[in-house]
Amino acid sequence: MPKSDLDAIDLRILAALQEDGRLSNIELAERVGLSPSPCLRRVKRLERSGHIGGYRAILERGRIGLGLTVFVGVKISGHADERAEAMKEAIMAIPEIVAFHMVAGDLDYLLEVVVPDLDHYQRFLLGKLLELEIIREVRSIIAIETFKVAAPLPMSHLSSAPAPSPAPPRRRAASKARRQASGRSRA
Repeated sequence: MPKSDLDAIDLRILAALQEDGRLSNIELAERVGLSPSPCLRRVKRLERSGHIGGYRAILERGRIGLGLTVFVGVKISGHADERAEAMKEAIMAIPEIVAFHMVAGDLDYLLEVVVPDLDHYQRFLLGKLLELEIIREVRSIIAIETFKVAAPLPMSHLSSAPAPSPAPPRRRAASKARRQASGRSRA
């Protein structure tokens, strides 16, 4: 298990932000059991240290017309030359490729490609990917149905004890305060 420089509060911050990156600092502080100023300092430190790489919206692929996901296994004709570096740079620049991994085994790389449909995939494959001369072979695996995508990263390996759950939302406390104010408190 890797030694982590993160404490339990850092882990709660990371878990809460993975769940909802739009939390205000006040909401985040309440969830992790800190006051807002120390919470903000910790978030800024986690950003500076690279534990938090950025923030973005996760779009629903089908709702924006990207109904086809294809996993593409790629074999190349050489790894240790300028063509291999140029191929990596070219792949990084292709917007249809949303994930790019070097892998062990029969393939050299695994790509995750999202496009509207099979016609678009054919144009992508012939007009972009196979235009890269170093690519020797491709294998396409079409996803029929997706059950999990862009899930939060697991973090239980970062501490010997399981990371504490984020504090429950303050809605219960607010409704209890309203009941007490109206005289309907349960004792």
